[in-house]
Amino acid sequence: MTDDMIKFLENQIKLENKIVDSVKNSVSKLENEAVVTALTGVSLDSAKHAMMYQSAINLLTVSSLALNEEQLDLQKKVVENHIKMEEAVIKELEVRVDKVENEKVELLLKAILADEHRHHQLLKTLYEILVRGEAVTQGDWWDAIWGDVPGLWG
Repeated sequence: MTDDMIKFLENQIKLENKIVDSVKNSVSKLENEAVVTALTGVSLDSAKHAMMYQSAINLLTVSSLALNEEQLDLQKKVVENHIKMEEAVIKELEVRVDKVENEKVELLLKAILADEHRHHQLLKTLYEILVRGEAVTQGDWWDAIWGDVPGLWG
């Protein structure tokens, strides 16, 4: 099962990278900003997905090393800092999004706000895992990375 899963994940990486390349090769020819922005967003997500698939492969094939105290403290500090930044972005967007009169701009801001909420939740989960320190299992990392993906578990 593991070999089959790894082959599947590797194929997914190839597909995601094809999407990235396709967008890169085509957006410069397009003049509609909305279409370019949407395709670029898809491309960025595809690059992220390729990294996530690689992480899945690593979870299945590589033994993770325990973090030393210095590295653990650094990771906690970095994640905590990003949590604070995300909170500031969310707070500002929530204040402004309903005041926007242009419905297309409102739609964009609401999409960004939804992404920011997902980022915030992911960062909080990662921080909780880091606080637990050495008791972190591969399942914990798996849940942190994939836990909020819609439709994945049901």
